[in-house]
Amino acid sequence: MSPAQADHARAAPDLLDSGIPAGLEGLTLESPRLDDGAALWRIARDSEALDLNSSYSYLLWCRDYAATSIVARDATGAPVGFITGYTRPEAPHTLLIWQVAVDAGRRGRGLAAAMLDALARRTGRELGVNVIETTITPDNTASNRLFASFAERHGAAVENEVLFDAGVFPERGHQPEVLYRIGPIPGRATTGR
Repeated sequence: MSPAQADHARAAPDLLDSGIPAGLEGLTLESPRLDDGAALWRIARDSEALDLNSSYSYLLWCRDYAATSIVARDATGAPVGFITGYTRPEAPHTLLIWQVAVDAGRRGRGLAAAMLDALARRTGRELGVNVIETTITPDNTASNRLFASFAERHGAAVENEVLFDAGVFPERGHQPEVLYRIGPIPGRATTGR
């Protein structure tokens, strides 16, 4: 069984820890399902901030990395936000957050933070994750705030360094991607990076 297949097998299809902030009642946080892929692609496209991946990649993400990703659903069950992530193969206790997106009408009310907290709790409990990594471009104020406040809420240290300089990207105008490493997260096992 590959790491991705094992990751998928561990995905809990049931409701995750609620953690829904006031004003967003009626939402649930769950692992993504294969049929969420198209909605995740649309949310990412409509964000106008994320690098949009192919629709195929969102389908694969929902299939292979459900255990390390999360979807917020409205009362009808439709996805209104998501976080995709994966555990790093050479650092299985490190969760790399790939994308965070929330529908325009749900932004600014704490949904991204609630999803990140719930995903960190679940992966910590089920996979032993004790470090969160992500990359953020310098102009992405919302993501910088999201991850800084996550570290503060959890009493975890933050390290930053440029992971990918602008010059390594094939397209012109791409900003550097700064790696944020948050952890160890207190209360979690500290086995390896």
